Amino acid sequence: MAKTESDQPAKATGVDQIREELTKFLSKQVEHLAEKAGGKLTDLTGQLTDAADNGGSLPAIGSRILQGDSPVKAFVSEKAKGVKDNVVDKAKGAFGGGGGKGKRKSSGGKVMNIDEVLDIGVPLRDAYDYWTQYDQFSSFAKGVQDVAKGDELESDWKVKVGPSTRSFKATVQEQIPDDRIVWTSEGAKGTTRGAVSFHELTPTLTRVILVMEYYPAGFFEKTGNLWRAQGRRVRLDFKNFQRYVTLATEEPEGWRGEIRDGEVVVTHEEAMEEEEAQQEES
Repeated sequence: MAKTESDQPAKATGVDQIREELTKFLSKQVEHLAEKAGGKLTDLTGQLTDAADNGGSLPAIGSRILQGDSPVKAFVSEKAKGVKDNVVDKAKGAFGGGGGKGKRKSSGGKVMNIDEVLDIGVPLRDAYDYWTQYDQFSSFAKGVQDVAKGDELESDWKVKVGPSTRSFKATVQEQIPDDRIVWTSEGAKGTTRGAVSFHELTPTLTRVILVMEYYPAGFFEKTGNLWRAQGRRVRLDFKNFQRYVTLATEEPEGWRGEIRDGEVVVTHEEAMEEEEAQQEES
């Protein structure tokens, strides 16, 4: 007796069927948008399909669509959401950071940790170049009184913490154009280690992630509230950077060199010459 169709084993579980149907729906939606945008979004279909096949963030994407987000917005939002945790962890790893606020070093001193994320409506290169203009920080950061740049590696900072003024000498340990900057600083009242990284979300939207550790020195710095004030000031000035960059009307002239292990491996001039050569070839 021939088996009916209902007697045959199911080719996929209920979850697999839902995933397959959702994948088809997303693919059709993205393909439709791709046609309207002149084909610029075609490759997004493949990325969504890969996400489904690999058990990625498709359920979260589907949830966003059910809440009213477009397929493109849902995919970009979930992709951007994953950038924060991955890059913050990577930035902390650049100088051995980690832990929460108020963590104590093995020596017993308190450490203040700062993890901040901002999305700025400018291209990746602009966001990075604006950050490298240290001498302009005092124009938008209320906590920065003055910055004097000595050479490609070092700069002297005078910052205001509460009613007091603190001086730091900062040294860049690693700097990769349009990617990240890692630095350390030394001062009479404390030291810092930090990393800032830049991530393109769209051609006109950049995510900037700041990770810092502040080690207060001296009895008053350790026991008072100045270390807390320092954290508040950094967070506010980070947002001031976002406002400054967004409203800027002039093209930034950033430092395009490269630093690795505390040494300049590519000067600004060399980087610009290489860039010009590539533009001529293309």
